[in-house]
Amino acid sequence: MAWRQMLSFNRRGALSTPPQLIHEFASFSSKSTPYILKVGIPEFLNGVGRGVEAHVEKLESEIGDIQKLLVTRTLKLKKLGIPCKHRKLILKYAHKYQVGLWRPRAEPMKS
Repeated sequence: MAWRQMLSFNRRGALSTPPQLIHEFASFSSKSTPYILKVGIPEFLNGVGRGVEAHVEKLESEIGDIQKLLVTRTLKLKKLGIPCKHRKLILKYAHKYQVGLWRPRAEPMKS
């Protein structure tokens, strides 16, 4: 009996979203955070934070480019002498950056 009521309720279009609600959701916006447009290795590592920015010189001299850093594997980072915890953070944020889920902010995060 309950299934029949739910199916008939759904067929009548009662579960569809009213146009007024769609307009209210579309007009909702929050203050966006400023992001860095041009990202290099120093900006990327400063965006990650947590002590990873200490390896900027080493990575810039050995890897050189942000695109090469994004495809670098953990063994290469290990050979450069980067600790495990920092390697994990670099690889995690490199993947998020490639997928588009994360970008470095213009100003550093306050701890």
